Amino acid sequence: MTDHDDRRRTLLAGAASAVALGPAAARADETATHRRFIARAAAARDRAVAAGDQPYGAAVVKDGAIVCETPSRVVTAGDPTAHAEMEAIREAARILRTRNLAGATLYSTSVPCPMCMAAAYWAGVSRYVHGDPPVDGGAPRLPRSS
Repeated sequence: MTDHDDRRRTLLAGAASAVALGPAAARADETATHRRFIARAAAARDRAVAAGDQPYGAAVVKDGAIVCETPSRVVTAGDPTAHAEMEAIREAARILRTRNLAGATLYSTSVPCPMCMAAAYWAGVSRYVHGDPPVDGGAPRLPRSS
């Protein structure tokens, strides 16, 4: 056995360790990112409560940057469709000047209702993350009818 073989084995062992730690490190980084953006949705929720509305908030993120964060406006706007998620989808579409939010993630302080899930689906939102601790709901999908 040569010195070259020993170095090769050491490098291979190190590479195997790095590969083994890779997914865990990636998950930890993703969880930290989700927590950061859920915190922004929670700040919007707090603004909703301060304004006398329902305790919900949402944020739309694209390419690692917040596009918008919105509170629920159901009570203050007198609009039963003004859920925080609906407001975030509307605002993001206005800001980005597109109805296609592909590549965007919708962060919400709560589990989506069927209306918000359908709106996220039709807007092309790529992922939906909700709650604290954050739960990655994956791609929005149309609610099943009974």
